[in-house]
Amino acid sequence: MPSLSLTFLLTLVLISPSLQFLPTLILTRHSPICINPLTQARALTQVITDVDDTLKSSGGVTAAGVPLGGIDIQYPRGAVYPGVFQFMFELTVHSSPCPMNLAVLTARAEEFKAALELKPTSAICAKAKRAGEKAGVRGWGIGPVLYGSVAEWVNQANKGRRKFSNFETLMSVNLPATTYVYVGDTGEMDGEAGDQMLRYYPSLVQGVFLHVVSYDIDQGNVEVPGDRIIRGRPVLHFRTYVGAARKAWEWGMMGEEGVGRVRKQAMEDLREMGIGRDDGRWEDVQRDWERWEEVRP
Repeated sequence: MPSLSLTFLLTLVLISPSLQFLPTLILTRHSPICINPLTQARALTQVITDVDDTLKSSGGVTAAGVPLGGIDIQYPRGAVYPGVFQFMFELTVHSSPCPMNLAVLTARAEEFKAALELKPTSAICAKAKRAGEKAGVRGWGIGPVLYGSVAEWVNQANKGRRKFSNFETLMSVNLPATTYVYVGDTGEMDGEAGDQMLRYYPSLVQGVFLHVVSYDIDQGNVEVPGDRIIRGRPVLHFRTYVGAARKAWEWGMMGEEGVGRVRKQAMEDLREMGIGRDDGRWEDVQRDWERWEEVRP
């Protein structure tokens, strides 16, 4: 790989803050090559994600009747969902060999940042980092984090509007041609934020994925809403990230091999969590894989 001068690198950072979110590539036999970030920037895709009930389970914990992050009780509080970071990595790398780091839009209050901040040493950041390193991309993982406020934390109705506002803030510092995929859940107004993204920016937002979560003690019978189309772009609901990968493939946002890698990682994650074949969560993942096998080429 040719070396880049310090002056050239500084110029890249100054002309576009979004390039600060690009990871470093470890050149291996299987890794992509990106020599000039400017030539690749036209094809950049950034995955935007929520945290609670999207990356990890809230456990359905409440305080004074206010959910502390979400409503999911399928997994224990703090558990990272099987295959989630492999899914997001595959989305970013599908359209560009220079995958952008994840951007986080969270309802977590800025005022409580000292206690709720996503730190590099957190389990979430560590798992995201490992997903990139396994694919030969060092430094990929959690990038910019845009927080909410106490007002949204108390009043659920404000959360969607705040996340959409933060999305517009994110766009203002990225290259104009950057496209996005939004991944949230059905528990904290992420659907409202995603709908607004598609209504106002259908040329830039490829689609919205919503993780279906529930307080229902009978997790095996949670109803999955039907998918929708807004201005030609999909709003896709899923119970597992294998199911999300299948739908991403159907909409041209992921390759066939990428779906297989998401499934492989999801199974590894389940085993690490001690979840076996007789568990409903394993059955959910397997069921979504079987649905993929029915439609795969």
